[in-house]
Amino acid sequence: MKKRITGLTGKLTIGVVIFGMLLGAIISVMGYLEFTSVLEQQYNDSAYEIAETAAGYLNPDKFDEYLSTGKRDAQYLKIESQLDALVDATDTTLIYVAKVDTSDYRTLTYIYDSVNSKSGFERYPLGYTALGVDEKYVNNVRNIITKGERATEYLYSYSQESGAHTTAGIAVYDKKGEIVAILGVEKAMTRLENARNTYVKDTLLGVLAAVLLFLIVYSAFLYREILLPILAVTDEAKRFADTSAPSDKLSAIKKNDEIGVLAKAVQKMETDIVEYVENLTAVTADKERIGAELSIATQIQADMLPGIFPAFPDRAEFDIYATMNPAKEVGGDFYDFFMVDERHLAVVMADVSGKGVPAALFMVIGKTLIKDHTQPGRDLGEVFTTVNDLLCESNSEGLFITAFEGVLDLVSGEFTFVNAGHEIPFICKKDECFMPYKIRAGFVLAGMEGMRYKCGTMQLSPGDRLFQYTDGVTEATDADGQLYGMSRLEEVLKKNTALSPRELLVKIKEDIDGFVGKAPQFDDITMLCLEYKERMSDEGINN
Repeated sequence: MKKRITGLTGKLTIGVVIFGMLLGAIISVMGYLEFTSVLEQQYNDSAYEIAETAAGYLNPDKFDEYLSTGKRDAQYLKIESQLDALVDATDTTLIYVAKVDTSDYRTLTYIYDSVNSKSGFERYPLGYTALGVDEKYVNNVRNIITKGERATEYLYSYSQESGAHTTAGIAVYDKKGEIVAILGVEKAMTRLENARNTYVKDTLLGVLAAVLLFLIVYSAFLYREILLPILAVTDEAKRFADTSAPSDKLSAIKKNDEIGVLAKAVQKMETDIVEYVENLTAVTADKERIGAELSIATQIQADMLPGIFPAFPDRAEFDIYATMNPAKEVGGDFYDFFMVDERHLAVVMADVSGKGVPAALFMVIGKTLIKDHTQPGRDLGEVFTTVNDLLCESNSEGLFITAFEGVLDLVSGEFTFVNAGHEIPFICKKDECFMPYKIRAGFVLAGMEGMRYKCGTMQLSPGDRLFQYTDGVTEATDADGQLYGMSRLEEVLKKNTALSPRELLVKIKEDIDGFVGKAPQFDDITMLCLEYKERMSDEGINN
């Protein structure tokens, strides 16, 4: 026992020591970086303030005259004197103003060059030409001249000549607002290194002293209050793992802190595990059975919807394609299309309120009733009126269906439709774009018994297309809670007008997926596109 306690104590003590050292190192590094960043920024801000002050002394409109003649007039000498005084007053290394050769941004012709007498640098005379070879410097000069941007690469740098320093660079504008030169300020950062080193040393010594004092007090507390109770809990957990039999040995731990809570939790866990193991087999079997049944239900639902395309390979008068992506294993959306008779094609798009198995079962009933009551020559309003009453009779769960049904006369192009609270379709006339076709929504199916529905008609011509969908398309939501919306759907439809029905639906689904991203799908997404390609001959057809 003593070896075990000593070993654990030693490990925890070493852990605390390492933690303290890491903490000290992290605090020191973070403080070092933050301290350095603040000090560097202060120096840099000071350099830019000096640069702005120096720029106020200049007369940029006379720069070309000075460079072309090489003569320095009284105003030039006054400005030079002011710059020299500014250098000495602000303890700046140098201030220079130079014309830039914009063919390479490397050649600088000096107009003013004021240097601090303590720096040991010599003043460049008026017209002196220097060549910048450092790429960062050249890029800074280019950005200053072409964009008027401040220098960004020289917040902090080091050179043998001037040591640690910061450089500020700004553009000089003439009266016309054009950039005619650059003004540079180099300021020595004399206090930076000493201040940083002192800060790091003091921080490390303080942290180490605090850690050492903490260890002396902490070790005694650690042994009595934590290590011994934890070892007791460990022994009991090991015993239970070997025997799978609960005991009351941990009841001797009367502590009310986290260790006491842990001891009581281990005791309860032993009892719960025994009970859980007894029930695990039955729960697992039920879960596997439910999963298998849901998988079968998903396949059954998929099989109920037309899923083989082309759906009517022997019919040249039209092309149709539809998809349904459920939000759960089974969904409440459904679509259907079928030949009512030889010359009439029916299309159905519907959405059952709710999701999951109840919605899927109600979907089966609704789909079957709509198809069974859609007969040749029967008014679609009467079809929905009958279906509504039948659904209301067996709707104890209070579900309802939004539905749209249309029947296309392949000979005349007449499209008869009825809408029960569903989304409005999009119509695309030949050589035009998809546009929403505004129709009365009507009341939902199974919402109220005795409702009467009226059908409407529109005329389709060869080349026209119809796109219908459920609200899972327009209400698809991204991670920020933004809806896909009608406007975006209309935009995608217009961009892909020339595509076939299959290709169009693929493009829309790709756009929805791109919009939603990794956000979960909350509603079924169902779409259908019908293209009326050519008129059917009425020869040999009974009207």
